[in-house]
Amino acid sequence: MKDFYLPLIGLFLFLHPLMAEAQNTVKLLPSEDAPKISRHIYGHFAEHLGRGIYDGLYVGEDSEIPNTAGVRNDLIEALKRIKIPNLRWPGGCFADTYHWKDGIGPKEDRPTVVNQWWGGTTEDNSFGTHDFLNLCEQLGAEPYLAANVGSGTVKELADWVQYVNHGGISPMADLRKEYGREKPWNVKYWGVGNEMWGCGGNMTAEYYANLYKQYATFMADWSDSSDLYRIASGASDDDYHWTEVLMREVPKHLIEGVALHYYAVIDWNNKGTDIGFSEEQYFQTMQRALKMEELIEKHVAVMNKYDPEKQIDLVVDEWGGWYDVEGKPQLGVLFQQSTMRDAMIAGATLNIFNNHSDRVKMANLAQTVNVLQAVALTEGEKMLLTPTYHVLEMYTVHHDSQLIPVEIISPEFIYNGESLPALSVSASRGDDGNVNISLVNIDSRKGHNVTIDVSNLEIETLKARILTSEELQDHNTFEKPDEIAPASFSGFSIRGDELEVALPPFSVVVLSEE
Repeated sequence: MKDFYLPLIGLFLFLHPLMAEAQNTVKLLPSEDAPKISRHIYGHFAEHLGRGIYDGLYVGEDSEIPNTAGVRNDLIEALKRIKIPNLRWPGGCFADTYHWKDGIGPKEDRPTVVNQWWGGTTEDNSFGTHDFLNLCEQLGAEPYLAANVGSGTVKELADWVQYVNHGGISPMADLRKEYGREKPWNVKYWGVGNEMWGCGGNMTAEYYANLYKQYATFMADWSDSSDLYRIASGASDDDYHWTEVLMREVPKHLIEGVALHYYAVIDWNNKGTDIGFSEEQYFQTMQRALKMEELIEKHVAVMNKYDPEKQIDLVVDEWGGWYDVEGKPQLGVLFQQSTMRDAMIAGATLNIFNNHSDRVKMANLAQTVNVLQAVALTEGEKMLLTPTYHVLEMYTVHHDSQLIPVEIISPEFIYNGESLPALSVSASRGDDGNVNISLVNIDSRKGHNVTIDVSNLEIETLKARILTSEELQDHNTFEKPDEIAPASFSGFSIRGDELEVALPPFSVVVLSEE
């Protein structure tokens, strides 16, 4: 979109008589009892898959591409700008075939293995535990280690915990020091297996619950002073039975979080393409994406039965859009472009997480670079930032801010006789007292005027930014890496206790107090 076009959007929509829809209202209801929106909701996920690690995050110390300990400097700086709070690694499905001792010690001595899940490629283990944890330190992000339960052992996991966390004298701590790391990393977040109902072992919930208890027991001592945050491999989609079994069978002193995996996929046998999708496919994708609200509500209802005190968190540690890519196999397994459709998925999903932040305390977008709904794509020395990246950057205002609950009367996004709520909203107040409001209009055809009741707040001046484009299929390329980027937005006004905002079709707007 041309630079001159964006500032005119708001003015055009305000003046256009067909856009005026007084029934589109949002009420902000600040409450001292509202939860904080954990910054960890904005987490990421990097799996040994396609070009996610190698040629994505990691290019090696000898690469001509500027790097720090083998990790691309441009990507490090980009992730810092979105204040990446945590990073999950090494999988995914890869985690339950990964043996962590393969990835420590001199790189020339590390064994090569076959990545049986993702393309049968050879994995040389040059990116291992030290590389990952040192990267997290550079980023200022909490590491989230996904442990091998499917093909590993209890001792293997207990040794990994000791290797990265033990500060005294022990066999594993001594080995860590031998390999160049004196102080422990003190890793807090641990996933105990991944997708145990599928690639993690095709287990039943009852079998896994017993297995989980065994692994979790030997990860820490018997006291309640352990700082480990153990996350059980949770349900896929609407498998509420899986959540029920875990909540019923696992004692609370052995678990801190229950995972949930959900992707906005039209049809697993026909996902549609990443760029050449139709408006019908866009509508279907958004139907799937907005189902996240229902899934969270129903899984939380199960959790509330067994944990009304909300001691156990819901962790949505895989989410995003997933499409088919036609041709270009050299781009890697599960590579896909990111369009304005993905910006709509990101904005709406993050609003859902924010609004359920009393129970949703962590989430991980799948995945960080070159895989699925990535925030960055690379090609040799080139790197571009995707529309999804820009949404995450705009939403950093919500990190660790207090939720402001909202009531919404949304216009409808209608396609072929079906309808979805066009409007998605979340709001927060930062430690500085400033109010932040994020709005998404997923309607592919119509702009919508929205009236926001701010009578319970004292708002005087606001600044705003917008992410939008001319076509849903628009995306950034290595030739035009800034085709889609946030721009200043003037399509709003405050009149007394009402904030009027004019949202263009398929747009994300974030307003913040100055």
